Amino acid sequence: MNSLLLSELANERVNLLKALLLIEEHIFGKSEPLTDQFECLVENSLQAITPEEDPLIKVQCFLENMFVKLLFIEQAHQKSLGSECYHLAPALAQRTMAPALKVIVMQELAQRCGLICDVVFIPKMLMMRIICDEDYAVIFEPITGEPIDWHTLDQRLTDIEGDPENITLESESNTVLLRNYLLNLKNALINEQKFQQALRCVDLLLAIKPDDPIERRDRGFLFHQLDCFKVAYDDYRYFVEQCPDDPAAQLLKIQLDNIQIGNTILH
Repeated sequence: MNSLLLSELANERVNLLKALLLIEEHIFGKSEPLTDQFECLVENSLQAITPEEDPLIKVQCFLENMFVKLLFIEQAHQKSLGSECYHLAPALAQRTMAPALKVIVMQELAQRCGLICDVVFIPKMLMMRIICDEDYAVIFEPITGEPIDWHTLDQRLTDIEGDPENITLESESNTVLLRNYLLNLKNALINEQKFQQALRCVDLLLAIKPDDPIERRDRGFLFHQLDCFKVAYDDYRYFVEQCPDDPAAQLLKIQLDNIQIGNTILH
């Protein structure tokens, strides 16, 4: 595996756009350069917010510019997106990108515009947060740009363990954002039956979190689809041993117990 890519994935201060292009090249065998697309977006956004001094109005101008004027808005409940929506340069050009890619692009863009922006987990999804001052922040959905209201936020936070009065929303790390991107891209590739490329996603995920039983299970599935039965069996068995209470593991154990394993293939 590319040593430069591995070092980028392990670096919390990684340039996320650079990392995305390296991931694309590893998985798809090529990546399209950004040229000046992203810089044009930065310049456009800066022009939209620079005249404003009030932090809240700056954020409102930024969101209006991105989601209304530049058309970075998509259907809130869009069905599964294809793997083409994970390619950075085409997605920027066509304004159609998967949410896992969009959160990275939006964070990088807002930060380049001088806004204090991060990604936070609100139960069920990752959302963007732009801090206006010590007392106020805007949290919004990356798909539609719609801010979340306080009532909805309170309801969502009740799903987090602990005293609601003491819950703080921590920024998600760059590693988490890249892992989320890889997880969603893997699923898109599996849906398209692009198993070899999906396997490369799993390899990167296991490089980030070695011996993750879920990724070992998915690697087993992909090896199975690629007729590498012996390796698939080992990964399936690892998942069953590590997650014995998982309903999928219990079903898989029954199937594995009925398999006779030979030197290289399963019969």
